[in-house]
Amino acid sequence: MKKVYIETMGCQMNKSDTERMLGMLSHLGYEETKDSEQGDLLIVNTCSIRQLSEDKAFSQLGVWGKRKQANPSLKIGICGCVAQQKAKSIFKRAPYVDFVLGTHKIYALPEIIERINKGEKVCECTETNTTEDNLAKNFEIKRVKGVNAWIPITEGCNNFCTYCIVPYTRGRERSRLPELIIKEAKDALNAGFKEITLLGQNVDSYGKDFKDRNYRLADLLRELNAIEGKFRIRFVTSYPTDITDELINTVVELDKVCEYFHIPMQSGSSAVLKAMNRRYTRETYAKIVKKVRDMVPDVTITSDFIAGFPGETEEQFEETLSAIDEFELDYSNLAAYSPREKTVAAKWVDKFIPEEVKDERFQRLNKKVQENCLKSNLKYVGREMEVLIENFYEHKGKMINTGKTRNFKTVHIPCDRDLTGEFVNAKITGTKTWYLQGEIK
Repeated sequence: MKKVYIETMGCQMNKSDTERMLGMLSHLGYEETKDSEQGDLLIVNTCSIRQLSEDKAFSQLGVWGKRKQANPSLKIGICGCVAQQKAKSIFKRAPYVDFVLGTHKIYALPEIIERINKGEKVCECTETNTTEDNLAKNFEIKRVKGVNAWIPITEGCNNFCTYCIVPYTRGRERSRLPELIIKEAKDALNAGFKEITLLGQNVDSYGKDFKDRNYRLADLLRELNAIEGKFRIRFVTSYPTDITDELINTVVELDKVCEYFHIPMQSGSSAVLKAMNRRYTRETYAKIVKKVRDMVPDVTITSDFIAGFPGETEEQFEETLSAIDEFELDYSNLAAYSPREKTVAAKWVDKFIPEEVKDERFQRLNKKVQENCLKSNLKYVGREMEVLIENFYEHKGKMINTGKTRNFKTVHIPCDRDLTGEFVNAKITGTKTWYLQGEIK
């Protein structure tokens, strides 16, 4: 069999796309290898959320391009968000690339492979307003071995935040058919996965675009929850103002849906939020978080923040620091602002924050996140919690099982037995900044 190596960068959606591509390629006689040196076909699945991610992708292509000089039969492809954004221009920058595949039509991959094997160069970056569910059912998914299965339920985004490239690379919101999602979930559970994570750039918008049915995320969660067996259900990412009372109540009512919400805020300043084209103020976000905490016992709420958005003042940045404290956010993903081509904010060059200021703010933001993460973890010391074990490894001469609680807290448990894939009850005995320490009851 020919061998394929895929370097996956970026978000869970990209990881899911890679699993789908591996499934298609298996039908074409390709076997995955973890060693790029052994690959007959090399693919980089790219992220363009920040310039650093894009630069990393082209650096990887450059390494492969040199290898192709010695082995002209080697095939090289680029897919994902950078591919969608740059399209045919990639051939000028990296002439050794054989194909460019955007985010809208990944199921064109089998045809593309056939064409490049005939000596063609192919660019498929056509935009579409529909999902590819009609093609998805024809191929299996080669999921990465583990306990959690990623299942996309929506593609694209309609929000057009001024800093974000996603609407330009992933397109407008498109919901996948519930029957296909449920089939993928059942297949994953039958294959031994113990957790299902529903993915979407704005997962709460699921079903808004259906013309023939009134069916939303809460309905999908109920159907998935009804599947027999012991497993968990999560969903990410939520847009703050799209979190409905029905959705919150569904999380409370359904025993398999976990007590976890990822609710990106991006800035603690209402003025900056307006400049970002986020459809809420600090006060609105506060009400949403309070409602979720009041309704969902032991809920974990995580967020995203950007440091150094164009025009952000020191006072506005300090509002972000105070928001993390005020809303008791359990953890947050952080990024320094990176201008992205086509976005509105990228044109505000006169408002750009100096790099040294952005870096300094990022470091202060990171320190604040660490403080709040530790404070959040301390609440669970002494409690007994259910942990789904995800990994087993050696650390400083001890064997450790690590896993997640229902509310997405990482727990490290010393144990000589590999319990990967098992649900265990653990007493929380201590905590570090990023994880809890436990022992099996």
